[in-house]
Amino acid sequence: MPDRFTVQHREVGMLRIYLKPSDKIGSRRFWGAKPLYRELIRTAKGDGIINAVAQHTHCGFSNHGPIRENGSEIADSQLTMCVELVGERGQLDLFCRQRGALLGNKVIVYKQLEHWSIMPRKANT
Repeated sequence: MPDRFTVQHREVGMLRIYLKPSDKIGSRRFWGAKPLYRELIRTAKGDGIINAVAQHTHCGFSNHGPIRENGSEIADSQLTMCVELVGERGQLDLFCRQRGALLGNKVIVYKQLEHWSIMPRKANT
């Protein structure tokens, strides 16, 4: 089978921000406040970050807190979740600095990765 594609590599980073689904942004505590994880994803899109996802967990703890887990009928709004961002290191650094007031007490982890792009191989002439 001929090799019709090539792989281009470039360095990127992955940032994981651990928070609670109940963390809000805004002055109103319940109905008017936006969930922090949704706001982080919305602003990441606006900042041109490549990828942003929110991942809910089933069981865990964060920042030396108690172990939490979802029950069979009711979700635990205090159970740790993760917002994962993929982008250039400088972009991710700036993202955190600009939102320092929101992220100051969160567990945040950075890891260097490679982004792979699959491209059609150019025909030899």
